[in-house]
Amino acid sequence: MPQKQMLHRTELLVGPDALKRLSTTKVILFGVGGVGSWCADVLARSGVGHLTLVDSDRVCVTNVNRQAQATSLNVGRVKVLELESRLREISPHADIRALHKAYEPETRDEFALESFDYVIDAIDSLSNKVDLIKTALAKGRPIFSAMGAASKLDPTRIREASIWKTQGCPLARKVRQRLRQSGVEGDFVCVFSDEVLPNHDIPSACGTRSCMCPKPLPAESSAPDWCAKKAQVNGSIAHMTAAFGMHLAGLVIRDIYCGTRSQERSEPSLETA
Repeated sequence: MPQKQMLHRTELLVGPDALKRLSTTKVILFGVGGVGSWCADVLARSGVGHLTLVDSDRVCVTNVNRQAQATSLNVGRVKVLELESRLREISPHADIRALHKAYEPETRDEFALESFDYVIDAIDSLSNKVDLIKTALAKGRPIFSAMGAASKLDPTRIREASIWKTQGCPLARKVRQRLRQSGVEGDFVCVFSDEVLPNHDIPSACGTRSCMCPKPLPAESSAPDWCAKKAQVNGSIAHMTAAFGMHLAGLVIRDIYCGTRSQERSEPSLETA
């Protein structure tokens, strides 16, 4: 099926110039869980032509309730490869790369952030999240970041704001503290919510070494066991994580659209030239 036909409705909305910019835009997305997977889905459906996905995890049965690529049939498979396969079916013309590895300070230089137009952060690990933000800002790359999407049910409380102006989000507060401690003063937009609901008092193996998550294979001995490292695992649900991911994708799409419109306004029209 021709790509132009697939993106006809998008072109009607944003116009041919913005659609062309979308097709040449290079995005790298870190973390393809409940937030990142839906962000990638929307970017692919919207015509982003170059999308790199980074994640070191495998599909867990507890992912099925909120992650775009997770089903009852692919538990245990590499999460980023499953998402890549899904996106290729959605957008066969796009250049989609899947990197089955973790972003960490030790691996940061492997991703060449300076070669991308946008960096999207959907990482759970606080230390790696902050390092990614610092690295993107230092390289002058636009970065959009997701704060905590768990422990929430009300999508009307999701907001977009500067990291320095977020309120009520525990993760955003910790990110700000780490950035201040590092002397970082740069700014970026994040998606957050001030809603925080408590977990129900239900026994759970999540977040322990006896959790249900598939363990790394022997060939992946260096892969982080993220679940076992978590101090606490909070409840989460698809309509919230997906809404966070779609907000992130929308930030990219709107930035491209507004940039195109701004360029059109700055060019002299035939009537005034």
